[in-house]
Amino acid sequence: MAFTLNIPSVQPLVLSMALGLPLAWTQPAGAQVGPSPAEATAYRGLHAAAWRGEAATIRQLTAKALPAALDARDANGRTPLHVATFARHPQAIQALAQAGARLDLLDNDRYDAVTIAAVADDEASLRVLLAAGASAKLVTSRYDGTALIAAAHLGHDGVVRQLVAAGAPLDHVNNLHWTAVIEAIVLGDGGPRHQATLKILVDAGANLQLADRSGRTPLQLARQRGYTAMEKMLEAAGAR
Repeated sequence: MAFTLNIPSVQPLVLSMALGLPLAWTQPAGAQVGPSPAEATAYRGLHAAAWRGEAATIRQLTAKALPAALDARDANGRTPLHVATFARHPQAIQALAQAGARLDLLDNDRYDAVTIAAVADDEASLRVLLAAGASAKLVTSRYDGTALIAAAHLGHDGVVRQLVAAGAPLDHVNNLHWTAVIEAIVLGDGGPRHQATLKILVDAGANLQLADRSGRTPLQLARQRGYTAMEKMLEAAGAR
């Protein structure tokens, strides 16, 4: 099964119309595409073992392989570590990390393993990556975002908590001029998980005054969307 991550079509369409943005931006997570069935079938060696989650095979292969083989890439620039992360195999991820695989490499779509796990809401894989020394601070994707922004956008509150604890930049501004706080509001549904996400960011000390490209603050954006719980949370934290 291909791990193509798409954003629901209605909300981004309405949002893009409201903000006057081109439709091209409405699928920031959609650029993150895991191996197709054909690609997975064609994998050999470390890529195949990573896709299948065969940690023991990975250890056997890496014991004999040249260091460069650990970070070999498929046609989409995915290393075995990327593949293991797409396939949600924490033990394979750990085996690759222990063998010396680079944890900071980006695939052709500019995603690292941390952001892949963050978008997939895969807390187990993310935990292994961060424990192995992967950074939560990389700038990733065509939107010059971060794993934290991607997770906040999707309301993956458990992932957000891990990334914040790992030192993810709270106030990074992507090329849409949005922060994690703003994305939790404008790309969220105002529901429990996005509220929890916003609370984590607020409690961590995220800057609540950083505005979008049109000058609208997080409080104004929450109020505009009728997200009462978020509005109250921001007001209580001193947002204006």
